Amino acid sequence: MADPKGFLTTPRRDRPRRPVEERVRDWDEVYVPGALLPIVSKQADRCMDCGVPFCHEACPLGNLIPEWNDLVSREDWRAAAERLHATNNFPEFTGRLCPAPCEAGCVLAINQPAVTIKDVECAIADRAWAEGFAAPAPPDRLSGRTVAVIGSGPAGLAAAQQLTRAGHTVAVYERDDRLGGLMRYGIPEFKMEKRHLERRIEQMRAEGTTFRTSTTVGCDVDAAELRARHDAVVIATGATAWRELAVPGRELTGVHQAMEYLPLANRVCAGDLETSPLSAAGRDVVIVGGGDTGADCLGTAVREGAASVTQLDIYERPGTVRDEDTEPWPTYPKLYRLSPAHEEARALRTAPAAAENSDARLFAASTLRLTGDADGRVRAVHLVEVDAERRPVPGTERVLPAGLVLLALGFSGPDRADGLVSGLGLELEPRGTIARDTGFATNVPGVFAAGDAARGQSLIVWAIAEGRAVAAAVDRHLTDGTTRLPAPIGPYDRPMRT
Repeated sequence: MADPKGFLTTPRRDRPRRPVEERVRDWDEVYVPGALLPIVSKQADRCMDCGVPFCHEACPLGNLIPEWNDLVSREDWRAAAERLHATNNFPEFTGRLCPAPCEAGCVLAINQPAVTIKDVECAIADRAWAEGFAAPAPPDRLSGRTVAVIGSGPAGLAAAQQLTRAGHTVAVYERDDRLGGLMRYGIPEFKMEKRHLERRIEQMRAEGTTFRTSTTVGCDVDAAELRARHDAVVIATGATAWRELAVPGRELTGVHQAMEYLPLANRVCAGDLETSPLSAAGRDVVIVGGGDTGADCLGTAVREGAASVTQLDIYERPGTVRDEDTEPWPTYPKLYRLSPAHEEARALRTAPAAAENSDARLFAASTLRLTGDADGRVRAVHLVEVDAERRPVPGTERVLPAGLVLLALGFSGPDRADGLVSGLGLELEPRGTIARDTGFATNVPGVFAAGDAARGQSLIVWAIAEGRAVAAAVDRHLTDGTTRLPAPIGPYDRPMRT
């Protein structure tokens, strides 16, 4: 702890965002370039000598947060990068995409604004790349064992990097034409520019990991044959089976899943398309679903030039302060948060049906039906207000104009249409995820499962933790039953809850 009184003398200061009017005209990240480094050392000074750092417990990776906060406050960036990378393969991803449960568990957050842990993490990661502290780390020798990793999202990439560094020969199979999973085609460019992803993949290539894109295991490659060719297989395909909206009118033209819409916008940014065939330009857009994916759709629609955008959240609007009775510290509370996309929507007044100061969200709103025109194209969303038990409130029905309806209702498990699950004969949990034991192993010998495919839809920080943990399990399986790889979580660990 460099400044024992830092948390008393220095107020919290978050990374500044670019003006709304400027950033909605491009796809660059929303933050002011270079504005983090001048403030981050003083922010790291706010980390207390708290004795028991609950931020460790709140973070599934077990990040050594007080250690690298102290090092950043002293501007020892090399040591800070070493401590950060000791527990996290991809801190530039989590520093941009993770909702920071570590900050909810910060001891300072009991009665003050938490330390800006996420900003400090992002600053360390970016400085590490700028100063050359993130050099490839190939193994000293090879084990002679081969591993196939199916899926190149955060769980798959973390598992692949750990296993490669342990000396195993690893091939990553990805069904899309580019690597990264949801980070590539689900996360908009304004949340994380893809150069960060490309840079990390090149590091992995230099370490010896090989990648095979446009390859769907179960279709292009027989799943059983792939298993026979390798000493172990890790399934990290994510939870790509999206949930549906079972209401009249779902079949109308102009109603699409979020993961049909977002990849096309990312392909425009990548230069594959001039314009998206599902562009929101000039349309009244209604997003059904109040989570992060819905917010990603919101920010994307604003940048595409939508006539209006409204986001429906079935839950009541949460409060702005923690309810100590229902969500006591250090659990992650459900609070009213203003993401960059919602900030943009409020400043631009994108939702004509909401209040003047609205951030585009309508809370406690449930979709009743969709109606269209004579050509079968969606024209309106009929909704009703619901109470805390999701029961309709009489007399609250309303109609929103809609030329594009996006469904952001989450995911239930891995896609079963590609033949991977059936080809290997994998057992599934009742909720549709891949069943596994306490060692991440499936019912098929030598086949392991990690990430959202087995855990269910979760956060990027949990995906990376799963990837690191399954790598330790695979390494133990391939050797004499021991491993030096860290296993930060078990397959049944869950976030802290009341």
